[in-house]
Amino acid sequence: MTWLRKPWVGPLAFVVLAFVAFSLPPYLTGDRLQSRVQSDWGPHYPLLVLHVVCASVAILTCVVQIWPWFRSRFPAWHRRIGRVYVLAGVLPAGLSGLVIGWMTPFGPVAMVSNVLLALLWLTFTGLAWRAARRRQFRDHRKWMIRSFVLTVSIITNRIWGVVAFLAFADRVPEDQLPNTIAGISTWTGWVVPLLLSQWWLERRPKRRQPAAEQREAVQVG
Repeated sequence: MTWLRKPWVGPLAFVVLAFVAFSLPPYLTGDRLQSRVQSDWGPHYPLLVLHVVCASVAILTCVVQIWPWFRSRFPAWHRRIGRVYVLAGVLPAGLSGLVIGWMTPFGPVAMVSNVLLALLWLTFTGLAWRAARRRQFRDHRKWMIRSFVLTVSIITNRIWGVVAFLAFADRVPEDQLPNTIAGISTWTGWVVPLLLSQWWLERRPKRRQPAAEQREAVQVG
């Protein structure tokens, strides 16, 4: 089966589903105390709920969108789910992320990272949408890869948060530790994957030997 040629699809889907199953339920209760980010700013909680719900839509739909087998087998559904990804996922999640990122309780370093991330997320997704509308599918693919990387960066953010905690728990005063961890994880969570994705997009594929050269190499060997 052709979909089995992309062995990363299954593990990625499992990680995303597990992450959403763990992260989303507390924000569906309406209980502000269950929020994993507490703030004294009144509108913060409803905007955070909107952000988490719509970001969950984005991260679930983007897994399907980058699945080559589904994309080639069901192009009409690929377009429909793409609209959901943009209009019900990234757009509301990105706009609400701008506000709650600006009002983050974790200090200016995390604030700059969150705002920049939201702006780039909206920009990359918008450019991917525009390229698809213009049938510039090569550009669409590149911008969607960048958008996807930022969509799933919330998962790598958590991984870097654990690394930062283990590295600085005994070195930073307790009252400064949350801001330190947040500042490190928010930046590394999306910058490192974005740089890696850009390297992957710009890499040069290995030149394939013509059949005659391959035969000659075999004979010489």
